[in-house]
Amino acid sequence: MAEKIPTTMTAIEITQPGGPLVLKAGKRGVPEPGPGELLIEVKAAGVNRPDVLQRQGHYPPPAGASDIPGLEIAGDIVAVGANVTRFRIGERVTALVAGGGYAEFCSVHETNALPIPAGYGYIEAAAIPETYFTVWHNVFQRGALKEGETFLVHGGSSGIGTTAIQLAHAFGASVMTTVGSQEKREACLKLAASHAINYREEDFVKAVKDATEGKGANLILDMVGGDYIERNYEAAALDGRIVQIAFLHGAKATSDISKLMVKRLTHTGSTLRNRPVEFKAGIARALETKVWPLLVERRVAPVIDMVYPLHEAWRAHERMEDGHHIGKIVLDVG
Repeated sequence: MAEKIPTTMTAIEITQPGGPLVLKAGKRGVPEPGPGELLIEVKAAGVNRPDVLQRQGHYPPPAGASDIPGLEIAGDIVAVGANVTRFRIGERVTALVAGGGYAEFCSVHETNALPIPAGYGYIEAAAIPETYFTVWHNVFQRGALKEGETFLVHGGSSGIGTTAIQLAHAFGASVMTTVGSQEKREACLKLAASHAINYREEDFVKAVKDATEGKGANLILDMVGGDYIERNYEAAALDGRIVQIAFLHGAKATSDISKLMVKRLTHTGSTLRNRPVEFKAGIARALETKVWPLLVERRVAPVIDMVYPLHEAWRAHERMEDGHHIGKIVLDVG
């Protein structure tokens, strides 16, 4: 490693399971890049719901991953391991990582890194990987969304939601979403949702049926779970697909499974963090081919809610948990 790289770095540690204030700045050794890996001097890191779950003690990192929270970063390559073929020291990249993002340095396999799109700074670039990898896999690969279909995404003002709305619209789908306030409704409509349903005031099942002349949604992306599972079956079209990516209202539900048979529904789900590097590399290749040109043209772009300095990661988590954010929350690492 080059002499200019320090041996220690500032990182945000989870001192014990608990609330946001258990996040404390500490000192850690700077990781060394292994074979095929890049060492990134982190300039910005995205904040995501899985980070909150990890802090609470509900989502431990996969084997071999750093216990430092943070699943997406943007920064400069300062060292490379053996057998790195694509990237060089000094290049700017954004990357999906299995942990370690809330720190001044982070290592990642080169296949899980991508060049920062032209015209993007570090803050915007750090807000791309987690949601774009997740949405691409679950909406377009697992959910098989097609041009002309009706797509319903719950939580449209979240990082996942704002990304899903834009990408689905860019690829020719009609997009509907659920939101919890008028402010969030307006934000989603500006992003290209044709309908933004305030679930506090309307029954989303009825709203979806009314908007589709009784047909329902071809694909539903759900991060709510709980009683939404049964209602998703009602809102889905014949041969509809439901993709589950989280359970904000709980992982257990009582549902009439006969609807799966009668309507020929497919209900699937996935997690991304614990998937192999090679699997994530496949998503990265697809994104670079299909989505990176859209990012460069600003046909899609991350929506930034708030930016906090690294040592105030606890404030970022408070913002995430209060539920008022629209889009992505990012840490400015410097």
